Formats: sequence, C-alpha cells, structure tokens
Amino acid sequence: MKENIIPAIRLTLFCAVFFSGIYTLSILGIAQLAPNQGKGEIVTVNGKNHHINVAQKFTQNKYFWSRPSAVDYNAAGSGGSNKGTNNLDYLAEVETRIDTFLLKNPSVQRSEVPSELVTASGSGLDPNISVQGAKVQADRIAKTRNIDKQKVLHLIVENTEKPLLGMLGTEKINVLRLNIELDKLK
Repeated sequence: MKENIIPAIRLTLFCAVFFSGIYTLSILGIAQLAPNQGKGEIVTVNGKNHHINVAQKFTQNKYFWSRPSAVDYNAAGSGGSNKGTNNLDYLAEVETRIDTFLLKNPSVQRSEVPSELVTASGSGLDPNISVQGAKVQADRIAKTRNIDKQKVLHLIVENTEKPLLGMLGTEKINVLRLNIELDKLK
C-alpha cells in the first residue's frame, strides 16, 4: 500500500503546483502579448466602455438585435438556460421570441427567422450573429432610421468577418461593431 500512496501524493503535489502555478502563469504571460493584455477588445462610445467580445443587449428597432441571453447579458455569470429542446417552458419562450421578431419585422416570413435570433447561445454572451441574421433585420432598420435599405445591406457586407484562414468557422458579424457603424451613417 505504501508503494502506491507515496507516488500518488507526489503526483497530486506535482499537479497542484504545475496547474495552479506554472501553467497559470504561462497562460497569463501569453495573454500579456495579446492586444489589451488578454482582457478583450474594448471600444469607447460616448464615453462608455463596451467589450467587443461580449454580447450587448439591443432592443430598439433602430439597431440590429443580438442573440437572446439566458443570463441577461451579464458577463459575470455566463451560462445557458439548461432547458432541453423538448422542455415546454423553453419551447414557449422560443415561440414568444419568434412572434416578437415577426411582429417587429413584418417583411420576414416565419421560415426565414434564423435560429440564433430566437435561441440563446451556450454562454449567453455570444457577440456575433450570422450574415442572414443581420440581413433579415435590414428592412426594419432602414424603415426606422429612414435610410435606404441598400446602405444597411452594404454595411452588413463591410462588417462581415470571414472564416479563419478562409475555411475554419463560418461568416459572422459582431453586433456591437455593426451597430456602432450604423450610428455613424447619416
């Protein structure tokens, strides 16, 4: 028994020191080389700081809407709702979101509503939507702001992030960046 306990204690102590100290400090050191020392990209708008990598809540018709959030966009506690896709409360919540979206976007058919606009992400803080998720909102925004829809669509194209190396991931749009650029339109 002694021949098993001593190595187990040594391994436990080594792992505690390595993962609590050495590994953590090495990741912190790598983060210091990243922009903003690993704290994420921060943008200041009207004197207020916003994190580009954390979803923001947009509910006004003049803005592109983000994905819904199970944590009400609170970055201190990210997480999903933990409700399964056959949970009746969850299905009613999604149905309400679809109805609200269709009410505010009358030119969109039910089958055209992208799932990310009515379902929360796993973290509840996903700052991106798909290109289709932005395009289905273009009519509402153009009418609310009294601008040409083509300007809105052009803005969507300009703010589309391509997949990493042209093949890893999908095209996406950061909602905060897009809304900041939208406010700059005259």
